[in-house]
Amino acid sequence: MLNHDGLAEKNEDATPVLLPVAGVARPDGSLCRLFVGNLVAASDPEALLQAGITASLNVALNVHAAELQLPDGTHLRRAKVGLIDGAGNSATHMAAAVLALDGLVTQASPGRPHYPAHRAGHVLVHCRGGRSRSVAVLALYLHLKAPGDFPSLGQTIAMIRELRGNRATYPLPDMLSLADELARGEALALLLRG
Repeated sequence: MLNHDGLAEKNEDATPVLLPVAGVARPDGSLCRLFVGNLVAASDPEALLQAGITASLNVALNVHAAELQLPDGTHLRRAKVGLIDGAGNSATHMAAAVLALDGLVTQASPGRPHYPAHRAGHVLVHCRGGRSRSVAVLALYLHLKAPGDFPSLGQTIAMIRELRGNRATYPLPDMLSLADELARGEALALLLRG
C-alpha cells in the first residue's frame, strides 16, 4: 500500500492507495470507516477484504470499476456518480455524490435470497488517482455530516490532503469551488443530518 512514499503520479496510479480517513456512526450505532483511494485499490479484492471494505463510491467519470466479489464471498456494493476532474460539473452533481456516499454508509444489508451476498462494512471513496474528486467529495461529506468533528471544509480537505500525501494543488480548484459552494448552503447539510 502507498502511504507517503512520494512516488510520481504515474507510478502511484499503478499502486493500490487505500487510506482510512475517518469513522462515522451508522443509524444502528456501529462505526463505518471511510477510506480514500484509487481505482487500483478499488479493484483489489484482497486489500479491500483486509481493510473491511464492502462498498465503494466511484466519483470518476473516466474510469469504471468492475463488479467484484471479495475472497470471503461478499459482493462489493458499488455506486458511481461520475464527476469530471475540473470544470464542467454542477453543484447538484457533486451533491448527488455526497448523497450516494451517505446511502452507502446508512443502507442496510438485508440477507435476501435474490440479493448478492453482502454484509455491512467500511466504504471506499475513489476516483482514478484518489487525489482530487474523491478527496473533495469525502471532505464535503464529513464536514456536512459531522460538523462537530469537522467544523471547517478547508480544514477537512487539508487533513485528507496531508493523510493522502497530496500536493497543495489537489483537489483541483474547480472541485474545491463546488465543494465550498455546497458547504455554504444549508439544503445538503439538512438532508444529511435528517
